Amino acid sequence: MSTVRHFLDIRDFDGATLRAMLKRASALKAVRAGLPRGAPDPEHPLNGQILAMIFEKSSTRTRVSFDVGMRQLGGESIVLNAADMQLGRGETVADTARVLSRMVDAIMLRTFEHAKLKDMAAHADVPVINALTDDSHPCQLMADVMTYEEHRGPIEGRIVAWFGDGNNMTTSWIEGASRFGYRLRLACPPELLPAPAIIEAARAEGAQIEIVHDAAAAAEGADILITDTWLSMGDEAGDKHNLLKPYQVTQALMDRAREDAVFMHCLPAHRGEEVTAEVIDGPRSIVFDEAENRIHAQKGILSWCLLGR
Repeated sequence: MSTVRHFLDIRDFDGATLRAMLKRASALKAVRAGLPRGAPDPEHPLNGQILAMIFEKSSTRTRVSFDVGMRQLGGESIVLNAADMQLGRGETVADTARVLSRMVDAIMLRTFEHAKLKDMAAHADVPVINALTDDSHPCQLMADVMTYEEHRGPIEGRIVAWFGDGNNMTTSWIEGASRFGYRLRLACPPELLPAPAIIEAARAEGAQIEIVHDAAAAAEGADILITDTWLSMGDEAGDKHNLLKPYQVTQALMDRAREDAVFMHCLPAHRGEEVTAEVIDGPRSIVFDEAENRIHAQKGILSWCLLGR
């Protein structure tokens, strides 16, 4: 790894490094527990540092959590919509990275093509953070692990059942399986499974991943039932809804899981599609704790990237 600390994909790190980020996130969250809403953190380790946030995709949780996280740590952020930048008018990613590296202390990118993220990191002299690409969503995975462990303890050895589309969020759960030691069941239509190379690469590093096309079988005895919207940004519906309908997370699936199983979803959710309202609004849903923990997980990542801890 170079002296510049990028956060691009879960697979780039060993478990100990990811755990260090989450430990820092939990410590920072604990400090905030005694503070009134809106109050800054007692320490301001990022005082004077600026995060440039580039958005080619729309965002609620990512935008707010990184902005709030930087402010709580004493730093500042600048929101840059790609369509309003020279990047949207033909300037290369490499030149954008070089210019921003002279002006800010870190760059957060939420984009479509993963290659654009890699290009940004290759030419930036400051940390680049993956805030979502079509390939992966590592910041969300960090918040998800943090949230589960707050509610149920260590995720190691637990059974995580993923239902629906094998999308970018699925990839980050696949990459996290060997790092955090959970067992992953993929309940996806055969046509929408993640690329075999992604699964095999994770298995080669010790990940326990099982492909289960039957949703009921995947839910049996699981500790976490998790899904995502059926149509990601930029997707066209096509036949996806028909393919995914058998993988809707319902109360019947929750009843097959362990008694203390939780439901997770990175949001935004479409009730009546990937999950029923009964489940997502029910007592075992922890989706809004996930959303809140994006702030704290982001702060752990920012601390690692910018402070080396």
